[in-house]
Amino acid sequence: MMTKATEQVYGNYYNGAWYMPQQDAAQKSINPAHRNEVVGWLPQATSDDLEEAVQSAVNAKQAWRKLAGVERGNYLFKVANILEARLDEVAETMTREMGKTFPEAKGETSRGIAILRYYAGEGMRKVGDVIPASDAEALMFTTRTPLGVVGVISPWNFPVAIPIWKIAPALIYGNTIVWKPATETGVTAAKIMECFHDAMLPAGVLNMVIGSGATIGQGIAEHRQIDGVSFTGSNNVGKQVGQAALARGAKYQLEMGGKNPIIIANDADIDLAVEATISGGLKSTGQKCTATSKVIVEKGIYDEFKQKLVEKVEQLKVGDGMDATTWLGPCANENQHKTVLHYIEQGKKEGATLLVGGVVPTDESLQDGFFVQPTIFEHVTLDMKIAKEEIFGPFLALIRVASFDEAIQAANDSEFGLSASIYTQNISRMLSFIHDMEAGMVRVNAETAGVELQAPFGGMKQSSSHSREQGQAAIEFYTAIKTVYIKG
Repeated sequence: MMTKATEQVYGNYYNGAWYMPQQDAAQKSINPAHRNEVVGWLPQATSDDLEEAVQSAVNAKQAWRKLAGVERGNYLFKVANILEARLDEVAETMTREMGKTFPEAKGETSRGIAILRYYAGEGMRKVGDVIPASDAEALMFTTRTPLGVVGVISPWNFPVAIPIWKIAPALIYGNTIVWKPATETGVTAAKIMECFHDAMLPAGVLNMVIGSGATIGQGIAEHRQIDGVSFTGSNNVGKQVGQAALARGAKYQLEMGGKNPIIIANDADIDLAVEATISGGLKSTGQKCTATSKVIVEKGIYDEFKQKLVEKVEQLKVGDGMDATTWLGPCANENQHKTVLHYIEQGKKEGATLLVGGVVPTDESLQDGFFVQPTIFEHVTLDMKIAKEEIFGPFLALIRVASFDEAIQAANDSEFGLSASIYTQNISRMLSFIHDMEAGMVRVNAETAGVELQAPFGGMKQSSSHSREQGQAAIEFYTAIKTVYIKG
């Protein structure tokens, strides 16, 4: 890598090599906790860079798909081992570039390692079934064939786990890739790309292009030689990606966010419910698509729950994610910081009552970052924007309901349907919640934000394109079924 003054400059990666930007054309990636600190310098990729990356992937796809699944898996095992050896380095880069606390960043990087190893093992699992033919002298079976070249567009909130849970299955099932990471976390992405490079992945199999969504993201969606697109990000951009892919007949999957409810029933363990609400809603500064946003509480325990929740939230320490005493880091960038502050003002205008937070910290050491105190509103009604729109910040809206049935109705009153959870000790209520919730992931006596790598992940309604990621479900997107009939 080149250096610009004392900071490193990172390039695009295609055809097995790094392509560095001109120093005067590089864009800086900053630390959201200290906005004057430059984490690194990144390229501003052009359509020519994208074309080079696509052609590299096209040229590599035949040789890659012909490798045995076990051979492809061995590469993923190598990448996992390299990433494991660099765990602290990658996690620190993530914290400095995105803002989440160092323990959270280490946990995410460890998860990326586990995902790589999980999909490495997929290279030895079955890819089809034998089906009885009507002719006794014929053999009929199914197998799987890769899509070809896959475009991966990943967000900034999980800059290691999300791209890896797209890249690893795409590779193990025989595809080559053009990856556009979020520019806000481009240095972290380059660190991940280095691991694949150092594992000696064949040239052109994985290519990374760092640039704007308008040029690179839309370019991937529209490119005639990209056979499938996997996107995670906002609803507006996701729909543009999906429409562009659909227009040319390419396969696509979209994961686009949520407004995730947690229901606290009258018989809940209040202390556990409070902990789950805080963890699910405020960790990673609320910047998770599965983060708890609507807190729906039955009236019989509302006051006690509210008191305990406010007391604990007031104790949370906001600060630099590299400080071991910090619980809550900054918003990841200036735009997201402004968005959270906008919704705080919106809540006040709509007549909700601010219980705690809602301000930028006054501590002198925090003035150089995109910090906001964790915020709780009550007297929130379902017609308010703060109850309907995804905020993506440390923001909880308390909604008081008179009954369990009203709680279910309030939880389902959303255009989104990604994740939902309930705290109750009543089995009948558990079963009703499981059956009646309109969400792709429902959790009982657990926070909304938990995701297991071996299980299908995705949402309903406006949260996704109704496909699923992770686990063995990933094979459904990254391959097509081929039915084979052999007559002797």
